[in-house]
Amino acid sequence: MNGTHPATLGIGIIGSGFIAHFHVRSWQAIRGSDIVATQSRSLDRARELASYAEDLRVGTDVTAYDDIAALVRDERVDAVWVLTPNHTRVDVVKAICDELLAGRATLRGIAVEKPLGRNIAEARQVAEMVHATGTAHAYLENQVYAPRLTRTRELMWTRGAQRSGTPYLARCTEEHSGPHSAWFWDSEAQGGGVLNDLMCHSLEAGRFLLTPPGKSPSEWLRPVSVTATIASLRWSRDRYAQRLEQEYPGVQDYRRTPSEDYANATYTFVNGDGEPVIVEAMTSWGYVGAGMRLSFELLGPEYSMSANSLSGDATVFFSRDLEQAAGEDMLEKQNAEQGLMPVIADEPAAYGYTAENTHISRMFADGGQPLESLDSGVAVTELLMAAYYAAETQTVVQFPIDLGDYVPAVARREWRPRAEKGIQA
Repeated sequence: MNGTHPATLGIGIIGSGFIAHFHVRSWQAIRGSDIVATQSRSLDRARELASYAEDLRVGTDVTAYDDIAALVRDERVDAVWVLTPNHTRVDVVKAICDELLAGRATLRGIAVEKPLGRNIAEARQVAEMVHATGTAHAYLENQVYAPRLTRTRELMWTRGAQRSGTPYLARCTEEHSGPHSAWFWDSEAQGGGVLNDLMCHSLEAGRFLLTPPGKSPSEWLRPVSVTATIASLRWSRDRYAQRLEQEYPGVQDYRRTPSEDYANATYTFVNGDGEPVIVEAMTSWGYVGAGMRLSFELLGPEYSMSANSLSGDATVFFSRDLEQAAGEDMLEKQNAEQGLMPVIADEPAAYGYTAENTHISRMFADGGQPLESLDSGVAVTELLMAAYYAAETQTVVQFPIDLGDYVPAVARREWRPRAEKGIQA
């Protein structure tokens, strides 16, 4: 922390995109910390986010910066949330850590959005740089804080596992119709496609459900093997590839070198009791429905749970005779404004952002180290890269495996699935 320890933890937000606004919204329900500064490469965007925070009354006199070092040196900033695009992650964290190591600033915590890196080398570099500063750190994986998971996991382990044995199968999926920003569609900038973008969520949610409360998944679950499939099912079709070109000028040609818009992986682990357990993860950018769909299942010897985000808090109906403006006011990735649709009343809370930021900011304020740390982010990246490698080689990958220098063909823009299948681009 810079200066004396205030009663309220000052948060600096680095990044100004969609996810940054989602995090800022969550602070409406958080006590003990306020947003005091924002940063973006565009000062106008940093100012817009600062105004948004002030309008929501989650910060006063929020200072906007276009320089990371200046934000970190701000005496009101006690902890930073890194919410920038994947391809900037290493440089952004380096800029923060350089200030700390040079003694120009101190922080009580650094939180980094998922995924930690585009590949194992980057994820390890991010973690190592933060470790070198001695600062507490957190991996921002919101789904393991989502109430639908934390509460049902507690019930499964206390009422089910204690009486009949540990759970053995977790199925987790995340699906929507595609990302918001151009860089997500750029496989080099993003580090791949939907596997890297969304399976980081589903995999960690599965590990979380299979691990007893209070324990780290990396300590409880030893990876044994993974099989995986990736495909470009929707967005490499001519009509949709053209749509990408129109909506995101400069994006790669998905007819020739797409990112995968579908991925599934089956991970086998051995748990702390010596029993085999499985995580089945499936993700897609090809789901067209009411909006983003998250589903979870956990199976044990005498118990099970299931949850689906589209069950929502309520449903509404608008007839075809109503002219509706496109928007996402009912739920994220909303695909329609007519018909029967679910409503999620408080998305930051439902998706776990509120509980995540409450827990992490309190841990930083108290001098603690969150369990979901940057080391968790490294472990997830290692598992994701193994899935890419399994899909690329069409093999069962056995752990341990050294993929420290591996970059998926998708991320190198060398994946050409339609040409491999003899389909004309």
